[in-house]
Amino acid sequence: MSEKIALITGANRGIGLETARQLGKAGVRVLLGARTADSGLKAIETLAADGIEAELLALEVADAASREAAAKWIEQRHGRLDILVNNAGVASGAFAGPAQIDLAASIPDHELRRIFETNFFSLVAVTQAMLPLLKKSEAGRIVNLASILGSLTLHSTPGSPIYDSKTFAYDASKTTVNAFTIHLAYELRDTKIKVNSAHPGWVKTDMGGATAPMDVTEGAKTSVALALLGDDGPTGGFFHLGQTLPW
Repeated sequence: MSEKIALITGANRGIGLETARQLGKAGVRVLLGARTADSGLKAIETLAADGIEAELLALEVADAASREAAAKWIEQRHGRLDILVNNAGVASGAFAGPAQIDLAASIPDHELRRIFETNFFSLVAVTQAMLPLLKKSEAGRIVNLASILGSLTLHSTPGSPIYDSKTFAYDASKTTVNAFTIHLAYELRDTKIKVNSAHPGWVKTDMGGATAPMDVTEGAKTSVALALLGDDGPTGGFFHLGQTLPW
């Protein structure tokens, strides 16, 4: 088990792809989860140009059959999974501009369900599908991509960095991700599996936009650090670049 095996969902671009690159550079065998073969192959080629031999794994996180097939493929090919980075996620319409505001009082039901389907329900389902493989690892690591926008403490504190940044569906989906992290870490407290939430930061990606203050290299660092935690590392926490964030 000298070479760690890592699955990263939504890894064909942005923070997911950069997480794959950084883990690959650290000697981890990367399984690159992507919705389509075309986008996944482009990402594989990008990593190969950087000297990283990743494996493409077709995975539509919202599809039960795809999740089951992915778990079987990993079991047959590798026999276990050491790292799961739940990176796949979608933004709300509010991220597209002021004309589409994600308000608690008026967000359409279908939009709320769309965001939760990928950001929360699918994340839980992928984790459950991969958990038997993670339990075969000597030291499994689960990293759930949350966001500082999921912090109830900061949202309810006037003057906090996010107090006036309210996008209800997206924020709530990340709050529930944090709740899942806390509960799963508790359930696995007597195992060697560590479960943590990561806030990547406001990053220059398709979701974050060109005006974001962080580049993608910085944005992947928190996920990578939590994926490579040692035995003395934390579990059940919420982190950004080594700093603990409030729930």
